[in-house]
Amino acid sequence: MKKEKKQVVYYYEDELNDEFSGVDVKPKKVDDKYRYIRRNPFFYILRFILYRLIAIPVSYIFLRIKFGLKIKNKKALKEAKKTGAYIYANHTQMMADPFIPTMVTYPRGIYVVVNSANMSLKGLGWALPYLGALPLPDNMSGMKNFLGALEWHSKKNHNIMIYPEAHIWPYYTGIRPFKSTSFKYPIKYGKPVYCFTNVYVKRGRKGNKVGMTTYVDGPFYPNTELAGREQEQELRDRVYAKMLERSKLNEIEVIKYERKKN
Repeated sequence: MKKEKKQVVYYYEDELNDEFSGVDVKPKKVDDKYRYIRRNPFFYILRFILYRLIAIPVSYIFLRIKFGLKIKNKKALKEAKKTGAYIYANHTQMMADPFIPTMVTYPRGIYVVVNSANMSLKGLGWALPYLGALPLPDNMSGMKNFLGALEWHSKKNHNIMIYPEAHIWPYYTGIRPFKSTSFKYPIKYGKPVYCFTNVYVKRGRKGNKVGMTTYVDGPFYPNTELAGREQEQELRDRVYAKMLERSKLNEIEVIKYERKKN
């Protein structure tokens, strides 16, 4: 008789701040000296090589082999073809999450807001700026440049990706609560909002392999009858509700998450 594989269980205390990526690096400091906007033509030549000629093919191959990735409703993004958009998603993969936005917005590019710790990843950190990474600053001195970069990219009609959950919970099948703070940017710059939700599905003849389907939804626009933070919160709530609805399409729970008992 074949012995059933015991399910992996992760125990958490704080849904907003617990991290399960397993990556332990000494973060590279991102302050007011970090250059978000590069005007050197050689930067854009190297970005074209790394992003268009390497990252896109690698993303496609990796996601097809690893998860047999399928993207549903990608056509919704056509409405933002000329304007660019702010895109939000659940954060459940260390390796796949940097690749999925590239596939969702292809053939258009995308810039991704990342934790500053990513800039210290061995063998990869140096390349992230060329791949569109916008690291969050470590202190207030760097915030001015970060916000300036968001404004610059917004005016250039670029797509900007944000993982509002902030921390990676591998294979998590729910949607963790997230703050409304980042929703002030699309409101400020008059950009449409989209979200995509990654769900885990059965794959293979026996349905015993893990696949992934990405559902794209939007556009969402702010309720202009509201003001300030109420507008941000209401926009966040609609995006959260849609992601929560999509998360119910998960078919496989690879890792079980349970709250620690006091």
